[in-house]
Amino acid sequence: MAQKTFLSRLQLTDFRNYAAASLSLDERHVVLTGENGAGKTNLLEAVSFLSPGRGLRRAVLSDVSRVGAAGGFAIFADVEGMDGEVAIGTGTEAGEGENVSRKLRVNGTSAKSTEELSDHLRVLWLTPAMDGLFTGASSDRRRFLDRLVLSLDAAHGRRAGDFERSMRSRNRLLSEGRFDPSWLSAIEAQMAGLGIAMAAARREMLGLLSRLSAGTAETPFPTPLLSLEGFLDEFPDQPAAVLEDIYLEMLRTSRNRDAAAGRTLDGPHRSDLLVRHREKDMDAARCSTGEQKALLIGLVLAHARLTADMTGYAPILLLDEIAAHLDEGRRAALFDLIHGLGGQSFMTGTDQAMFSALGDRAQFLTVSHGGIAR
Repeated sequence: MAQKTFLSRLQLTDFRNYAAASLSLDERHVVLTGENGAGKTNLLEAVSFLSPGRGLRRAVLSDVSRVGAAGGFAIFADVEGMDGEVAIGTGTEAGEGENVSRKLRVNGTSAKSTEELSDHLRVLWLTPAMDGLFTGASSDRRRFLDRLVLSLDAAHGRRAGDFERSMRSRNRLLSEGRFDPSWLSAIEAQMAGLGIAMAAARREMLGLLSRLSAGTAETPFPTPLLSLEGFLDEFPDQPAAVLEDIYLEMLRTSRNRDAAAGRTLDGPHRSDLLVRHREKDMDAARCSTGEQKALLIGLVLAHARLTADMTGYAPILLLDEIAAHLDEGRRAALFDLIHGLGGQSFMTGTDQAMFSALGDRAQFLTVSHGGIAR
């Protein structure tokens, strides 16, 4: 069984609607209940900042600080992590828009990058904003998939960022009519290496999830069948070096077309994650709203199991309004599955009674407009 990681303390300063808040926790699950708008999701967002990236809302950092606060926000956590006990502090200083950057300190020492957080814990989440994943834009599904990959491959985010910057440089040169072959070739070579590495990491993640789902006992949640389309689909089994050459040639021969379009039309930024309901043999987009929610829960739980299997440590799960649309029997089964993962989970809801099946496996907190009470 995977070892547990958990938060034993969480402190917030000028974060969203919290001027100051402090939670002392044990290794059990955490249930946060209260009225809509009280700040339950804000607490989950704070925990999500203990992982690389921009948190579960992908917010502009300057918008995260409490309205009226003189400076930025601060999050501090004591964590029983993958490398033992660790004190993590992260936050921002005063600033506006894109000029704000996130700082990170681990055991009082400044970290070079938020990627270092992956050495201590993995944080996964499911929020109501993700309910339209299967019917929404392909960019949302790519972002979701990249988040799955990032939980096991901390370098994936850096590769994706470098690819985007290279692509923007190419687009700018083409839009300005600067078809300098040596300059464009250098940028395209970089795009080819990064793009194929991104595609390979995504396909590896889908393969791992598919194999895990095939060997998992039946649950109350449907099994998702996963695949990718939209980029080099006709070359599924070629080695990376061959794919890089193919993509490089695609970029070279499409310069005029991409200049006319004003953007690069081929690449991993055009891939789409396809999901099917295995038991019904139906595309997720055609399933009912309830079936889509159940598919999404099954997918997130499968990824949590995979993360635990691959790292040896159970991830921390953030599950916003997870029980709202489930009947009593399925809620109890869900809680058993979550508990069986072996990690600490944070769950929110408006009615504490919906979480009664957790019993003493959870600690229950009431959230009320900037205040938290047991």
